[in-house]
Amino acid sequence: MSRLVVVSAALLFLAGCAGSSGQSAEALNAANQRFQSVKENPDVLRSAPKDVIRAGESLARADRLSSYWGSEDDVVHYAYLSQRYSDIAEEHSALMLNEERIAKLELERQRLQLALREAKLLGVQEQSAWLEEQLVSLTRNEGGRGLVITLGDMLFDAGRAELKTSANRTALKLVQFLQLNPRRVIRIEGYTDNRGDAAENLKLSRERAQAVADVLIDLGIDAGRIEVQGHGEDFPVAENASSQGRAQNRRVEVVFSDEQGRLGSTR
Repeated sequence: MSRLVVVSAALLFLAGCAGSSGQSAEALNAANQRFQSVKENPDVLRSAPKDVIRAGESLARADRLSSYWGSEDDVVHYAYLSQRYSDIAEEHSALMLNEERIAKLELERQRLQLALREAKLLGVQEQSAWLEEQLVSLTRNEGGRGLVITLGDMLFDAGRAELKTSANRTALKLVQFLQLNPRRVIRIEGYTDNRGDAAENLKLSRERAQAVADVLIDLGIDAGRIEVQGHGEDFPVAENASSQGRAQNRRVEVVFSDEQGRLGSTR
């Protein structure tokens, strides 16, 4: 009887080890895949090298322990540590990239403010005449809507709402013109082509229009003078069948009020 008990206990032990071995192999495989994803990401390697190293060291230890009998719990433990270090590395990378983007935007904002202050040194009449001349070359009269400036697709990266630095010159002209004409207000309208999901396009069009508004507000224009609208893929100005036509449809339009602050008809 005692021999039977011993044999039964041994079988139960082996079954437990087999289950734990499967669990440890699964944990090791998941940790390895997670580590490979961060190891191959140049942004993560640049911004969080120590965390990547710790993830690799923990993974290596889990791999070594996986060959030792009875060390399944340790394998799972170090595999878990490796995954967490990989997660932390990715989180640190995202945080650093965001901080870099914010710092870049702040420097650009300060540069624009400096340029604006320098421009104010010009005589008001001289500046007003210069701005009117510059804006006339950019605007068109659309009857009931009034004067309209179109900011083209080149001011945004594909699928993104952040303004490129190439938009700064036009934004500066708009700010100066609005400062010299304090009774005028504007409506900023965003548009996309018809590729992709219509709801996403509508959201992107408004975000792009809001990005232009945010730049003007950052440079001192009262938010109450700015109306923002997104129209998505509606109201195309060209056929969406060609890449050139789609590029024309991906745009932001700035509609000016008259000198009494009356905006023309909306879409």
